[in-house]
Order: sequence, then structure tokens, then C-alpha cells
Amino acid sequence: MLRARGRVLLIGTLLAVVLVAIAVFLSRGAADTGAGRTVAGPTGASGSAGSSSSAGATPSPGSSTPSPAIGNATSSPSPTKKPADRGAATPGGSSGGGDATGQIQAGGFPNAGNTGPRIALKPHNTGALSINTNGTVISGWDITGSLDIYANNVTVIDSRIRSDNWWGINLRPGFSGLRVLHTTITGLPGKGPDNGGEDYAVSNMGGSSIEVGWTNISEFGNMLSMGQGDLHDNYLHDVSEFINQSGGWQHADAIISDGGNSGSLVIRHNTLLNPVGVDHGASGSVGLFADTGTVSNAVVDGNWIAGGSYALYGGGAGATGIKVTNNIFSTQYHPNCGEYGAVAAWNAGGAGNVWSNNRMSDGRVVTPGSS
Repeated sequence: MLRARGRVLLIGTLLAVVLVAIAVFLSRGAADTGAGRTVAGPTGASGSAGSSSSAGATPSPGSSTPSPAIGNATSSPSPTKKPADRGAATPGGSSGGGDATGQIQAGGFPNAGNTGPRIALKPHNTGALSINTNGTVISGWDITGSLDIYANNVTVIDSRIRSDNWWGINLRPGFSGLRVLHTTITGLPGKGPDNGGEDYAVSNMGGSSIEVGWTNISEFGNMLSMGQGDLHDNYLHDVSEFINQSGGWQHADAIISDGGNSGSLVIRHNTLLNPVGVDHGASGSVGLFADTGTVSNAVVDGNWIAGGSYALYGGGAGATGIKVTNNIFSTQYHPNCGEYGAVAAWNAGGAGNVWSNNRMSDGRVVTPGSS
């Protein structure tokens, strides 16, 4: 009897030990597949040189955020500026390929790591916000919405804008002095008013130069649209492709000028990536077009340029004072930078036109023909 009871106790003890071991094993497995696992958060739009997100930006010690004077939020008016029709894009597929991230970073060109906000941001769900007060400064804002500028000398700095409007920032006619610095501007594909698309990241409808610098821009049909401005040290990537309200592919450009400008346009030391295929509306990475008047007084210097049907449109037969110097035309999307080549519409005989020291990323010299 005693021996039988001993056997029962022994067997019971062994079963208990086995059950405890199984429980410990199962709990460890749950931890490995549950809270202990690092789950990646949502990613922003990205180009070949990295993410457009401003994550990783460190606050500047001792920096202060000015209290901006802002106008009242208003409903978004219909745009008074629409892209000129330059004809349907020529059919043909994109032959994309290559990754120039290392070259861009090694060359010191703008990328996700050296553009965008440098300080911590605070959320502001502004919607379509009109700015009506001269001298307004917006700093440290993480904006869900867009800015329509009806004021002089407005500065947007160290901020982020995610827009579902026609634009991210729009300067209205009659106003001047806009500056957009160290900011990220992103469109929201499928959310915009142009049949789901957003047309312009920054649009200058005013009559004077504006400054856009150290800014990370993605997901608009035309990133920077203006005839006069100082555009420097910006990272423009992931140009958006969409069918617009007219039923055709939106002409897609990183930087576009429609001509007829009264001032100068300086495009210096930017990374300009346009991966859109010609069958989806690709135009240029730099598009100087005489849609509304003669193109004149433009400087395109020291940029990394990639993609488009032609990578650069030089203004056409009447263009004067166009200086294209020291640029790298990248082969990351097409063997000759653009699907059809590096440059079109270059007026070699135009007064003041200069073409100098432009080369492919593989070292070949780029020499355009006359328009």
C-alpha cells in the first residue's frame, strides 16, 4: 500500500514538472511573437535617396518657436493657375533602374538626411488655411492641410505639411517675400481635388522672387512651380503621376516655369528626381517652357538631375539669359538621364545663354543640340 502511494506521488510530481516546463516554453514563445517584437511604423514617401519623413531630426538646443500671427482658416478657393497644355505625352514605357543613393550622399547633394525640419514639431490640423498677416512666421508646425498666402514676407520654417489641396503652399498674386526653409511638404495621393491628385508643392503666383531651401518635397504633379525664385538645396523626389480632371495624365515635373517671368529664376544645388514614365505624363526634371511668354534669366547650376521625358527643357527658340552649368545628369532611371535624352529645346544662339561643364553621372559630357 505504501509503495503504491509512493508511486502515485512520484508520478504526480513528474507530471507537475512537465506541465510547468510546457507553460514556461509557451510563455516564452508568446513573448517572442508579441510585445517583445519591434514592429516597424508607417513609412513616408521615399525616393532613391531615402525616406521623405523628417524622423531623426534633432531639436536645436535653445531654439524657440515664435508665436505666429496667422490668418483665419477659410475654405479653399478654386485655383486660378492651371498647367498649360503642352500636348499629350509621347507613348512609351519607363526604363527605370539603378540606385544613386550613395552617389547623391557622397557628393553632398540634398537627401532625406539633410533636408526637412531640424526641431521637434507640434501637430496642427489646419485644413486649408489662409495667411493674411504680413510677416507671419510658422515654425515647428506639423500641418495637416495647406497654406494659401495673401500676405507679404511670410516665412515657413522647420515645419511639415501634408496636403490634400491643389498645393502645399501657394503665394497669391500681388504678394511677395515668401520663404520656405527646412520644411517637408508631401502630397497625399488619391486625396487631392484634381481627380485625387495635388498639383503644386509650392506655387509662386506673385510677381517677385521667393526662396525655397533645404526642403524635402514629394508626391505632387509639379513640385516647384514659378517663373522667379531662389530654389536651393532641396530634395525633390517621387513626383506624383495621376490622371487629372481633364482626363489625361498630369504633366509631371520636379521644377517648372511657364515663362513670361519678370525676374530671375535660380535653381542651384538641388536633387531633382522624376521617375515618372512618359506613358504616365512625364515632362522634365527641370522644365523651362514658353507656355505664357518668353523664358529668360534662369540659372540651373550644380544640381543632380534625373528622369523625365527629357531631363531638362531649356526654354525654346526665344530663350535668353539661360545659364546651365556644373550639373550632373544621372543615369539612375534612363541611360541618357531622360527617357529621350538629357536636354531639349536649348537655344544655343540665344543672347546670354551658357552651357558649361555638364556631365552624366558616368562621366560622359552632355552637349545639347540647338532647338
